Amino acid sequence: MLARLIAGSLVAASVVVPAIAEEMTPEQARQFVANKLFSFTCFDGSKGSGRIYSDGSVAGSIQFGGSGPVRYARLPINTIQVRPNSVCASLKGLPFEPCFNLTKNDEVSFRGSVSGMGFAYCEFHKHGNSMIMARAQIRPRRLHPAETRSADATPRSESRAEPVKAEPALELRRSTE
Repeated sequence: MLARLIAGSLVAASVVVPAIAEEMTPEQARQFVANKLFSFTCFDGSKGSGRIYSDGSVAGSIQFGGSGPVRYARLPINTIQVRPNSVCASLKGLPFEPCFNLTKNDEVSFRGSVSGMGFAYCEFHKHGNSMIMARAQIRPRRLHPAETRSADATPRSESRAEPVKAEPALELRRSTE
């Protein structure tokens, strides 16, 4: 049970903390991780994905040990705490507050381990800062039947003209966030 709590803490801390094979300061970790989506895999086989918000709350899914049901988890505000010299987790039921070593592997990944327990770690991989969004654009419909000009250039209405249907055009674009 304690191993699961520690693994869960690692997951939560990893989502909050940033990471190029260099130890990150708590502030660097906050900037790298806050409000971004990360997938993770841990030393014990646990895996999932989640987001650590700037208020220290955490939301995501986890599959303990890499098998069994995937569980959704939401941890309250101030669960992950960025302190002047460390990033720690405050979890009810744990007799201590685990703090984390956060090492940046590259611009999109980092490793989070429990301080003093280097074997207990999770690898985190960022899922981009942008989302692909789809937006439908509708072309305007004609309100009246189309007019044609006869040979003598006087407009006349086409009684058999079919109404122009709106044709949605799907546009994919990347957001700037």
